[in-house]
Amino acid sequence: MNKILLTAALLLSSPLVMADAPQPDSRAVTGETCRITVRVAELHQPEGLLGVALYTTKKGFPDKPERAWQSTVKKLDGKQPVFVFDNIPYGTYAVSVLHDKNSNGKMDKTFIGIPKEGFGVSNNPKIKYGPPSFSEAEFSVKGKKVELIVAMNYFNKDKGTENSSIEQKELQ
Repeated sequence: MNKILLTAALLLSSPLVMADAPQPDSRAVTGETCRITVRVAELHQPEGLLGVALYTTKKGFPDKPERAWQSTVKKLDGKQPVFVFDNIPYGTYAVSVLHDKNSNGKMDKTFIGIPKEGFGVSNNPKIKYGPPSFSEAEFSVKGKKVELIVAMNYFNKDKGTENSSIEQKELQ
């Protein structure tokens, strides 16, 4: 009986979760789609997991990938990490990248909230106090292909927190 109730609860809650998921801006959705390629630069050590999230709104940006429109995680293998999002409707988006070096499934932070692991966002804004905003990281999708280079930031004592400027190309 408990299994039936649990299954029913899960089935009934699924549509609510899907309905609450952020969607692309309806004003920008024209039926045309593109491919977004995210290349990760300045990764300090190729170990652990790397997660990339594609957001359509500021809700959850940049550190709550469960609130993103799409997200993916891959185990680092020593090669330059590349992530591809296909069939993305034209619109406005922001990308965040989180380096889970110890593969524990979360961004480790100090007791005052400073990240102990690497992170980066589209447009590579200068890191100030607090995380970058959605508006600092947003970009528009209007072509068939968009390529982003997201530079990682680390606050380790032995590593700098330098940023590289983003390279965004729209290819027709």
